[in-house]
Amino acid sequence: MSTADRYCVMGNPIAHSRSPRIHSLFAKLTGQSLVYERELVPLDAFETHLRQLVQSGTRGMNVTVPFKLDAARLADTRSDRVALCGAANTLVVNVDGRIHADNTDGLGLVADITRNAGVALRGQRVLLLGAGGAAAGALAPLLEQSPAQLVVCNRTHSKAQDLAEQHAHIATLYKTELLALDSSTLTGVFDVIINATASSMQGAAIPVPPHVLRAGTLVYDMMYGPAAEPFLQWAAQHGATGRDGLGMLVEQAAEAFWLWRGVRPPSQPVLAQVRAELAAH
Repeated sequence: MSTADRYCVMGNPIAHSRSPRIHSLFAKLTGQSLVYERELVPLDAFETHLRQLVQSGTRGMNVTVPFKLDAARLADTRSDRVALCGAANTLVVNVDGRIHADNTDGLGLVADITRNAGVALRGQRVLLLGAGGAAAGALAPLLEQSPAQLVVCNRTHSKAQDLAEQHAHIATLYKTELLALDSSTLTGVFDVIINATASSMQGAAIPVPPHVLRAGTLVYDMMYGPAAEPFLQWAAQHGATGRDGLGMLVEQAAEAFWLWRGVRPPSQPVLAQVRAELAAH
């Protein structure tokens, strides 16, 4: 009798992670035999921990804060997405022990916005708040939807400029005007606003003025649960439509599951189940 393949999510902190529940539901719905666990990784020991997991036969890992840059750096091969953004959230361990890094965060974000929320990005004005790893992972998949304009807005303007310059060739390919601005120079209203900053989690001020909203603007926070509430409450106060990042979490997990197993799991019933479980607590 063969043992089930093992997968895990690596992070610090990690106890809050919903990934084990999501992947157990995926496995059940697709008839796949696997074990998926949380791995609390010491802040100074990611590489050692990763090597031990590979040695023990773990087939793949999700990687969350604060190790996504380390995951990209330590991999033997990298997808184009990882090469561009410098961060990885999914590792695939090949049969020879070599590690391949990918980033499914942006794919999950786009899937949740376009499929689950039913909001098209093509031809829209999109505002992306932040220029760190979360924003970097999302930018290329957002550009591939051909919005009319995408503005990267960050407190440190030079970081927004650097991120935009790294993605200029993709913007040209998809005929999108890509700009880097700070909040004081934002004009007009946006159809979609995505918060990729840690402001919600840190209890910081909203990183954008309300004049960029219109009634019905989709305001999306990559966080979910209590961490997303301040930003989404602010959006609701100004007539916008708020959405948290739980769908992004489920959709990026579905992409990782497909990379590992070659099977694409049904994400929508899993999202409904996990959201119901969160609401019950």
